[in-house]
Amino acid sequence: MRIGRIGGRLALLQDDRALDVETASDGRFAAEPDRIFERWDEFAKWAEGRSLDDAVPFSAAQVGAPVLRPAQIFGIGLNYRAHVSEAGVRPEITSPAVFTKFVTSIAGPYDTVALPSDRVDWEVELVAVIGRPGHRVEEKNGWSHVAALTVGQDLSERTVQLAGPVPQFSLGKSYPGFSPIGPSLVSVEEFADPDDLALSCALDGEVLQDGRTRDLIFSVPELVARLSAVVPLLPGDLVFTGTPSGVGMGRNPERYLQPGGTLVSTIEGIGSLTNRLVAGSGTQGAA
Repeated sequence: MRIGRIGGRLALLQDDRALDVETASDGRFAAEPDRIFERWDEFAKWAEGRSLDDAVPFSAAQVGAPVLRPAQIFGIGLNYRAHVSEAGVRPEITSPAVFTKFVTSIAGPYDTVALPSDRVDWEVELVAVIGRPGHRVEEKNGWSHVAALTVGQDLSERTVQLAGPVPQFSLGKSYPGFSPIGPSLVSVEEFADPDDLALSCALDGEVLQDGRTRDLIFSVPELVARLSAVVPLLPGDLVFTGTPSGVGMGRNPERYLQPGGTLVSTIEGIGSLTNRLVAGSGTQGAA
């Protein structure tokens, strides 16, 4: 099952066609996508095998972020060994580095992003969307609490993020537009192996990151278990699972995003984010 926000409304998707869920269900399910997660099992059963004969074409301009108001957004840092190495972190990672991203940072898959400075970095990430509430979930049951997967960018303003004496990960990663997600949500059962998906990030056609989620240090089920051991997970919560190597801060010399470029973030079986970059307040250069 593939769903998205088309013209602000929840829709079942097939290629470039969308079936409005509220209309097709005779009002059983609301048009607001964020409301579907509390009834995810019921909705998934209804959607299974649903005919899309009445689906209509849609354009990229109609596509919004599939989730806008999650109760919680978790970010996981340093979750690929090659990224740990490029960050120069020692000793070995033994527990997830967890931070939050604030909800006002969410953007759509084709939204323009304003750069607040000349030190904004890229981080393509697999994002898990929670579909069932869970507290103290066992790792073996982790996938059963995930409704769907989507593509995310964990954009990061490195000066704010690393300002001392204590780093401010949540602030540095939460400027407006710093959490584009989409273009759709794909249910877990659609993947032959949800633990092994290719993901990449490119700037104006130049590939900057190229990895596979099988290289995660902490897999999605383990993250569900570790997070829920402390915090009850709620339907619609987002978990940004970490980024592979190739970020700008890890390069020599360091490299950051500039106005005028287009950042494309792709995950196998889900799709791509395409975000144009423009100058925001304090950014050098012009779009």
